[in-house]
Amino acid sequence: MPNANAKASESLVEATALSAVELFKDLPVACLRTLEKGSGLRDFRKGHTFFRAGESGERLFLIEKGRVQTFRTSGTRKLIIAELKPPAVFGEMGCVGQRMYHCSAQTTEVSRIRVIERSDLEALLEQYPVVTRRLLDLVSDRFVRVLLNLEATSFRQLMPRIANMLLEQAQDDSVEDLTHHEIAQHLRVYRESVTAALGELRKAGIIGIGRKRIRILDRLRLERAARE
Repeated sequence: MPNANAKASESLVEATALSAVELFKDLPVACLRTLEKGSGLRDFRKGHTFFRAGESGERLFLIEKGRVQTFRTSGTRKLIIAELKPPAVFGEMGCVGQRMYHCSAQTTEVSRIRVIERSDLEALLEQYPVVTRRLLDLVSDRFVRVLLNLEATSFRQLMPRIANMLLEQAQDDSVEDLTHHEIAQHLRVYRESVTAALGELRKAGIIGIGRKRIRILDRLRLERAARE
C-alpha cells in the first residue's frame, strides 16, 4: 500500500493538473485538492457522447488526456464548433444562465476526463468570485469564436478556406486521414462542394489526392490561393 507521503505527492500532482486550467489558475492547493476529491476521473472510449444540445447541464468536464469535439447537428449535417485538447474544459454552458448545453460533445479518441458536479462548482464560485468571472469570460470567448466562424462561413469563398485548412493541417506537405466529408464538416459546407474545390486544385497541379491523403505539390501557389 502506498505510504502517506506517496498519497500526498499524488494529490499534489492532481491539484497541479487542475491548476494548469485557466479557470482554476492560482487557486489555493487545498481548494484544488478538495475539488479533485469531489470529482471523478474516468477513461472514455472514442466516440463517447457526454451530452447533446438542448439537454440540461449538471456537470463541467476537464480533459486531462485525449481530445473532445463539440458540435451541432442540422438534419444530417454536422457542424463542428471546436476541437479541444488538454488542458481544456467543456460543458460550461450547463453551469451558467439557463444551464442548458448549446452543443453536443464527443470524444474523438480514447480520453481521460475529470467530471466535476455542478454543486461542487457552485460552492467554488461562491468562495472565489474570480472563478465566476473566468467562467463568464470563457463562455463569452467561445460564443464570439462561433460568431466569427459563422461570419467566415458566410462571407469567405470556399477555395481560400480549403487552401488555408490544408496548410494548417499539413505535416511534411502531406495531410493524412482527412476525408472530404470531414473537411466539409470543419468548414460547414456540403461535401460535394469540397470535392469540387479539391478537384480544381488537383487539376491545377497544386495538390495530389489519394485515399485519405492529400499531398501539397506546390506550396507557394496554395499559399496564394489561401490569400485570395
